[in-house]
Amino acid sequence: MNLGEGQASARVYNSPLNEYGILGFEYGYSLAHPEGLTLWEAQFGDFYNVGQVIVDQYISAAQEKWGIRSGLVMLLPHGYEGQGAEHSSGRMERFLSLCANYNLQVVNCTTPANFFHVLRRQLHREIRLPLIVFTPKSLLRHPECISSLADFTEGRFREVIEDKTVKNPSEVRRILLCSGKIYYELDAVRKERKINDISILRLEQLYPFPEKQLGKILKNYPENVELIWVQEEPFNMGAAVFVKQHIGDCTLQVISRPPSGVTAEGLTAQHKVHQAIILNEALNLIQD
Repeated sequence: MNLGEGQASARVYNSPLNEYGILGFEYGYSLAHPEGLTLWEAQFGDFYNVGQVIVDQYISAAQEKWGIRSGLVMLLPHGYEGQGAEHSSGRMERFLSLCANYNLQVVNCTTPANFFHVLRRQLHREIRLPLIVFTPKSLLRHPECISSLADFTEGRFREVIEDKTVKNPSEVRRILLCSGKIYYELDAVRKERKINDISILRLEQLYPFPEKQLGKILKNYPENVELIWVQEEPFNMGAAVFVKQHIGDCTLQVISRPPSGVTAEGLTAQHKVHQAIILNEALNLIQD
């Protein structure tokens, strides 16, 4: 299949639901064809579970163990939409716990252009590192998840997306840090309630942690601003602990689901209740 005249070919395969075998094959294919873009997509994020040994033994560790570099891309659907435990989480915390010595790239893009640029970057630069992409399913149809043509042709991948809706950063009393689709839910409630003193920053890249990019943006806000990490996942999952460690700020608060032994609720009604609690608490709509 050709995308256009004079362009490289693209091949798409609907492989069997055998994560261990297929993920291992794609990893080997990425080594044999380093000039190509090899992507493996799980049907749902949790569905890479059976391939965990490939991630542990090869994808995250081969460079440090054997000096082998791979540009494999793993696409893991991730986002809490009330579809149950097996259809919500790509197990972000597992990948983040494996991140060290620049062995992986972990991103959670919230715009089409940023998703495009992170894939383009994967081949455009000389280094080859596995790229783990968490892809919120609902953003495929979200009316505000759009990018202009100029964002594709003139832009680049943004590790952090700052909040352009806040007119006066000096009047901001609270900054919400988040990653993924929960940004759009937080922003929707903020618009509905006409809240002007809360800013929302999106960490599009979780590892390598964008310390410099984030620090540059935070300098625009008051020193005593309240800094909060907001996530959909239970506290013991997602990026909460990872972000708290890398920011190194003991005052950083975390708003999330309570710690849990499963990734998500099994009942849609229960999901909606917990999601509402997170949004209300983050936007300070619950009175102490």
